[in-house]
Amino acid sequence: MRDASALTEREAEAPDVGELTPPDRTLMGPGPSDVHPRVLKAMSTPLVGHLDPSFVEIMDEVQELLRYTFRTDNKWTIPVSGTGSASMEAAVGNLVEPGDTMLVPTNGYFGGRMKSMAERAGGEVVEVDAPWGEPLDPVDVEAAFDEHQPDVFGFVHAETSTGVLQPNVPELTDIAHDHDAFVIADCVTSLGGVEMRVDEWGVDVAYSGPQKCLSCPPGASPLTLNDRAMDKVLDREERPRSWYLDLSLLEGYWGGDRSYHHTAPITNVYALREALRLVAEEGIEERWARHREVAGELKSGLRDLGLEMNAPDEYWLPSLNAVRVPDGADDGAVIDHLLEEYDLEIASGLGDLEGDIWRIGCMGYSARSKNVEYVLAALEDALAEQGF
Repeated sequence: MRDASALTEREAEAPDVGELTPPDRTLMGPGPSDVHPRVLKAMSTPLVGHLDPSFVEIMDEVQELLRYTFRTDNKWTIPVSGTGSASMEAAVGNLVEPGDTMLVPTNGYFGGRMKSMAERAGGEVVEVDAPWGEPLDPVDVEAAFDEHQPDVFGFVHAETSTGVLQPNVPELTDIAHDHDAFVIADCVTSLGGVEMRVDEWGVDVAYSGPQKCLSCPPGASPLTLNDRAMDKVLDREERPRSWYLDLSLLEGYWGGDRSYHHTAPITNVYALREALRLVAEEGIEERWARHREVAGELKSGLRDLGLEMNAPDEYWLPSLNAVRVPDGADDGAVIDHLLEEYDLEIASGLGDLEGDIWRIGCMGYSARSKNVEYVLAALEDALAEQGF
């Protein structure tokens, strides 16, 4: 029998938690990136209800801004309530039905996540092979289509785990459409920072996260589907396995009816709206150019330090720079030194490249020359500590 007096005494002791004072970091890892002050200010705006007429107007604005950023006219363009993995699962889990075959890549960590999500959706998964650190070859993609005849093809436009940008996107989508397949593009590390043209390049479904090149906190994640893809979703024989991410239900909230489905993360939608306003004010093509220019300064400085990039120049991903750890260096010790001495965040590798590379982001508000100078000086000091 429990001691009732002791229990009462414990329950009376409220946790002694002080004021929130996180460290002031410079975020140059694979995400999140530094949040623009205007976005932080937008998040302090008072809440309204998720069905308030004023919020419905905000929803319309966010959708229009997302279309501009994705370079699409898709009606079905929304922020999914959740992190980038939620928009990813909404894309895969709605488009892949039990019995469908999905073709996924093996050239990075997030192709593996596509595979897991497709399997959970009841799909059969086949793979198109490419080494980690290399893009998909259209010849190999076409061979995989000829062999497996998949219903859905997923690829990662900007692979966060390897620092590789997928070129030749229209070649890949043409192959898929020649086989009557749907194309899902992972744009988590490219949207708003690297050229991505959903309509012109023939992408049926694209998803992203807000915390990278958009410099917005995670919580409302971009997703777009063309009419062909949405028709497949609405004509499914079996409902998607996730109620929360069922696009046929979300259509009622983000479509013309604006009917209740769930309580949207209002503050995150405010933040995304302001982040997308910044994209529109800068201009999407000018923003792509800024990322190339500033990340080019970073790449040049890293080479001046004697460091090598993981990706060849033709596949270099400006928003996520994968840098090879030199022989004899302790990658974790360098990361710790930057965090402890400089309040500066970079990251180690994932999966097959864990311990072999550092991942240095150059995204959104973090993509500034002053940040590049800071990370290069700090990295030089951290390597000197190890005798390099």
